[in-house]
Amino acid sequence: MSQLLPASTRLAWWGTAWWGGHVVTDLLLDEVVGDDVTHAVAGLAALGLGGSEDVSETLLGGLARLRTEGVATIGAAFPVEGDPVGLGGPPDFNRAAIEAGEAVVVTLQDATAVGLVPERVGPTTTWVAHRAVRRQLPDVGEADRGLRSALLHSADALAALEVARWRPEVADRLTDLRHRAPVAAPPGVPERCVALAARALHALEVVELALEDDGGAVSLHELTRREQAILPLGTAARRALVAASSPEVWPPQ
Repeated sequence: MSQLLPASTRLAWWGTAWWGGHVVTDLLLDEVVGDDVTHAVAGLAALGLGGSEDVSETLLGGLARLRTEGVATIGAAFPVEGDPVGLGGPPDFNRAAIEAGEAVVVTLQDATAVGLVPERVGPTTTWVAHRAVRRQLPDVGEADRGLRSALLHSADALAALEVARWRPEVADRLTDLRHRAPVAAPPGVPERCVALAARALHALEVVELALEDDGGAVSLHELTRREQAILPLGTAARRALVAASSPEVWPPQ
């Protein structure tokens, strides 16, 4: 079974493949919508893209509207408070993306950009459009090396904290990197980026498990030590996922 990719990676990967003519529309919609009932796009008209009425439209309608504007790239961001990785601004877009924990940035041929932030209500996701600007992105090779280094550092630090005692499943996941679940990708995504995304998602799962409150930490000091051991891995994993999800920095094939 493959890992479920974040919505923004799915939109970035499959949107890139669709705009490039590598996948058909039905496959685009199936992969992006996933287990949701429907996805929509809102706010494009307010940015001067399309008609005068600022109404929600279908995901396909929104992507088609962006295609008529001349899409250069579409990539993902996975920011958190204090680390807006994958974002370039402006502040309103950054705040919305940080609150959601993810977004996509569509760069147009005229060098302008549109940010799309997913807002979920039950089984429905609406991608809300914001003005955006070009962003600085981690290099795929740099992000890959950073994630490998962070995994080794966190494994050593958690071993010193006797992670196997208070969180045996974390220890298991740290030592199970060779057997991580694959991710599904469309044609055109470099294999190196597919593998990097899988490792990043695996690492984020480790971070989530390690920081759960019922892990046996009995003092603020112990909680602080645990965070110091694991949070750098989360930072490296999000940088890796951004690089793997952003065609702007993909290596030539």
